[in-house]
Amino acid sequence: MPSDAERSTQHAFTSGGAARVLAGACRRAGLDSDGARLIRLGENALFRLAAHPVVVRIARSREYLDAVQGEVRVSRWLSRTGFPVTRVVDDLEQPVVVDGHPVTFWHVIEEGPRKPTYGELGAVLRDLHSLTVPDTLALPPYPALGRTDRRIAAAGIPEDDRAFLRKRAGELRERVAGLRFESRKCAVHGDAHVQNLMVDRGGRVTLIDLERFSFDHPEWDLMVTATEHHSLGWQTKEQYGAFVGAYGRDLRGWPGFPVLRALQEFKMTTWLMQNVAESAETAAEYARRISSLRNEDEPRDWSPG
Repeated sequence: MPSDAERSTQHAFTSGGAARVLAGACRRAGLDSDGARLIRLGENALFRLAAHPVVVRIARSREYLDAVQGEVRVSRWLSRTGFPVTRVVDDLEQPVVVDGHPVTFWHVIEEGPRKPTYGELGAVLRDLHSLTVPDTLALPPYPALGRTDRRIAAAGIPEDDRAFLRKRAGELRERVAGLRFESRKCAVHGDAHVQNLMVDRGGRVTLIDLERFSFDHPEWDLMVTATEHHSLGWQTKEQYGAFVGAYGRDLRGWPGFPVLRALQEFKMTTWLMQNVAESAETAAEYARRISSLRNEDEPRDWSPG
């Protein structure tokens, strides 16, 4: 469980606090942060600089440093292989730590007019899972519940929600420990949803967000889209069919899928609850999700985001 100091750091990670870290990091890197635009606030804060073709990525606390360092190493490895992946700015120190927050700098991907497709996601994962990981790249196993304990302790949620989530986390750990995988281990992205692909102006599809990159079973990547389709209906039958066709497997046919589906729903809820104080919309969406977790038969009318 996080200490009071760690909990304080977690609570301080707001868009305003991240902007102050951004200014300090850019000063150290010799970059101009004036006019930077917040792209996303989630597990990290992402800012696009106005004065440079650079995206700055700020992690929540120093405890994320190992993951951030791994993200940089993975990007450099995949870039060397020619795999379509987001790239760090090589002539800057990577990462830097500012006020306890690991910060990295990435080349901007200029988005084209279209969004990535689920068929493209399936193809990218198929190609990723077929790569041979070099012995020099030490990748961790997939963290099934990741940072959920820390999120639960730090979030500004009702205490009965906190107690429920802690109990559910324990149940999920037991269920995950009982899974029996038959697939070989491989390079795993760890957060393989279609929003972690970008299509540039030349039509090139690029994989982004590498902080959960692992060496583990491919099911951990397939569970994301399978859950979004099965539980949430976020894809049409045709979109999910394109994903399965490109990858070559429908995870819903695996006996362990119900466990991974429950885990993914839990992770999606605890990820969102980190930002319940940011907006009324986020708080309302968290309320929908936690209500669904409490009642398996309740429709999952969740909004993406």
